[in-house]
Amino acid sequence: MQSDKKNIRIGIIGLGAMGKGLVYQTKITKGIQTVAVCDSDTKKACAILREFELEYAIAKSDADMGRIIDEGKIAVFEDGEALAAAGGMDAVVEATGTIIQGGQYCERTLVSGKHLILMNSEADLIYGPYLSRLADEHHVVCTSIDGDQYGVLKHLTHDLALWGFALVMAGNMKGFLDRYANPASIIHEADIRNLDYKACASYTDGTKLNIEMALLSNALGLVTTVPGMHGPACGDITDVPSVLDFGALWQEGKPFVDYVLGAKPGGGVFAIGYCDNPYQRDMLKYYKMGGGPFYTFYRPYHLCHIEAMASIMNAVLKNETLLRPDAGFVTNVYAYAKKNLKAGDELDGIGGFACYGLIENRADQGASPGIPICLADRVFLKKDVRKDEKIRLSDVLFDPERPDFRLFALAQGEFR
Repeated sequence: MQSDKKNIRIGIIGLGAMGKGLVYQTKITKGIQTVAVCDSDTKKACAILREFELEYAIAKSDADMGRIIDEGKIAVFEDGEALAAAGGMDAVVEATGTIIQGGQYCERTLVSGKHLILMNSEADLIYGPYLSRLADEHHVVCTSIDGDQYGVLKHLTHDLALWGFALVMAGNMKGFLDRYANPASIIHEADIRNLDYKACASYTDGTKLNIEMALLSNALGLVTTVPGMHGPACGDITDVPSVLDFGALWQEGKPFVDYVLGAKPGGGVFAIGYCDNPYQRDMLKYYKMGGGPFYTFYRPYHLCHIEAMASIMNAVLKNETLLRPDAGFVTNVYAYAKKNLKAGDELDGIGGFACYGLIENRADQGASPGIPICLADRVFLKKDVRKDEKIRLSDVLFDPERPDFRLFALAQGEFR
């Protein structure tokens, strides 16, 4: 798909691995143009633009940006809120992976009347319902981006519905899991992959996986059958029906999320569809899909920034969302202790030393809910918590007026 008008102009906040990829992809994709970027490390942002042979200049104001764009250059902002508020753009991609600052950038983008494309799954999850309402109020789109697992799974589940299958499960394929990975233990692997240590720890301890599946859950109304999902080991993706008992897990026809560990081919996603029609099952057997009635459909790759372009174009040209939390907080991802913690200890957030995150149904939280992992940063414990115990919101001291708690309260209020 290509734009049928002049180039779509976007700004990108956050030039980590994904944001950098977006800069390159918009350079080679017809119809989309990056006109502004921002990163906490301005020197790094400038180095990336030089690497891709893109001209740039530092911008400190809206007026600077207009002049820089007119000169055919990319405006480099030192402040994310300034970029989010600036004109001259159709959409902003929030790709920082930060929660407090990311939420503020998201809010400012929408209030300024620009489409918001979320490549920040943490902010997407914890603020999603509020950001969706804000987008509606300002007649713009707020959407998750394509290319990550949850975006690709949305396409796969859509196909199953189109083909007449009942959705049983949406699944992720994870290569390795260590719940207790931390920024120190992961240094070697992170360096090999040129990843931030906390980010790499969040992938390894499963928190990122749980966040991705919660995003899909809250968009499609899917549940988890156990906290953190089952995640059985599986040699090949076609063996999924032998490691998960869909007859037992698919209660009352309610679709759920889960994952498998170590399945080949790695790097993809899958979905389980149900069909009990004799004719269709005969044809599916002929098509080498097995005897059913549970059928595995998978895609062995997701390409992150490469696949992101369609969701940006659809948002700007068609006012279409790929994924948004239309079902509200069906699930959230809650913090569990990575080690024995003492009263007075400070929690250090996603991918840190203190806690990992598990997806759970909000309906199962009862009167003493857990603290969402996205808020479990720079807050202090009021009591001891043993390793692998759930950390309750009542167990921590926090400021309800802190920006992330404030925005989360607004998000929760959408579905009370």
